[in-house]
Amino acid sequence: MLPCNCPSCQSQLKVKSLICENCGTEVHGLYPLPVLAQMSVDEQDFILKFVKNSGSLKEMAKDLGLSYPTVRNLLDDIIQKIKNYEK
Repeated sequence: MLPCNCPSCQSQLKVKSLICENCGTEVHGLYPLPVLAQMSVDEQDFILKFVKNSGSLKEMAKDLGLSYPTVRNLLDDIIQKIKNYEK
């Protein structure tokens, strides 16, 4: 799993270097992590299940063994987090 927070101070990490394993080209800079990579493993898992269930909260509730309102609240929390990252 890709680390997202500094192990020393818990600040958000950024990507500094990328490398092509095929040709060895390296790209250096300071890039923010994609929004999904900044989310917790549980949030990423929820999003993957949401997509696999074609966005059906009813199916998600069945899949997760939770009530529809609980699943709706989880989705609302993720939506708010995405909006906060975009600021």
